[in-house]
Amino acid sequence: MSEMSFEQMLDESFKTIRNGEVVEGTVIDVKPDEIVLNIGYKSDGIITRNEYTNESNVDLTTLVSVGDTMETKVMKVNDGEGQVLLTYKRLAAERGSKRLEEAFENKEVLTAKVTQVLDGGLCVMVDETRVFIPASLVSDSYEKDLTKYKDQEIEFVISEFNPKRRRIIGDRKQLLVARKLEQQRELFARIKIGDIMEGTVKNVTDFGAFIDLGGADGLLHISEMSWGRVESPKKVFNVGENVRVFIKDINETKIALSMKFPADNPWNGASEKFAIGNVVTGRVARMTDFGAFVELAPGVDALLHVSQIAREHVEKPSDVLRVGQEIDAKIVDFNEDDKKISLSIKALLADAERADEDIADVDIDAIANAKE
Repeated sequence: MSEMSFEQMLDESFKTIRNGEVVEGTVIDVKPDEIVLNIGYKSDGIITRNEYTNESNVDLTTLVSVGDTMETKVMKVNDGEGQVLLTYKRLAAERGSKRLEEAFENKEVLTAKVTQVLDGGLCVMVDETRVFIPASLVSDSYEKDLTKYKDQEIEFVISEFNPKRRRIIGDRKQLLVARKLEQQRELFARIKIGDIMEGTVKNVTDFGAFIDLGGADGLLHISEMSWGRVESPKKVFNVGENVRVFIKDINETKIALSMKFPADNPWNGASEKFAIGNVVTGRVARMTDFGAFVELAPGVDALLHVSQIAREHVEKPSDVLRVGQEIDAKIVDFNEDDKKISLSIKALLADAERADEDIADVDIDAIANAKE
């Protein structure tokens, strides 16, 4: 039997490797675009930047250090220069694909950072495997701008797994819907009519505002926003602001809200404040052909009939008054049950005239008495 040469004995001392084999190595050198590993073979292994990560122009020295160990996959035993060409990225992608398949089958909730925002949705990476989340599955409500999700970590499930067609689809929407349903059940289990709650304005329309109560939205109708008149909810509320409301009614999953707190009812003590004969100051709120409605307090309007505006004949209230004008008038009728108050400027003028006559009579008597 012939003796082996030194070179043959040296080759025999190293393990054999094959294309496609997974090997473990230790980093012995790192360059910005290349990693060199000792894989226990007669030649060192090389991982280029493109075979390490999908990120372009990244400096590998910021990611890997000498002495690190890593598992890689053999692409070529001899790259033409006597070195072993390795890939870290593809091995990670294969394992990531297997990981996503298991997550798909088990309906597991995954967390990953958004790496790319596209017109049609978001991209996240799970172990070097790309998952696409369509815009329709990003949220439970329409979102025009998805850029806020860039570099954010989000939770999702895999709703479709078809690596052969390169379709791995994520779904965040169903998680949000499920959580909101649970929050809704918890909310309805603890609330009742009359409860005072803190909420956040979610949307404002011409007829009211929708308030997020933490699990469900309640409708604050325009008629329940204030004891006074509200011309436009959009002039009163802004999306995102916090408000204090109370629950007026609950009908299955619908919640009616109000800000007309009973303690603030302007009709409290009205029988004294607006008793017949009292002189009040108010602001002309609106006018009709038959009279003007005067706001005495937020939520308390009184009618000044056209016949009571002046001592002389007035054809239309707008001939004498204007909206926003402040006037003094006398209360001539008060009906608390129907919440109706009638005013008169004419009666106030008559009172003033009688007072002047009384003063004049007193002066004449005083002069006569002085002469005597």
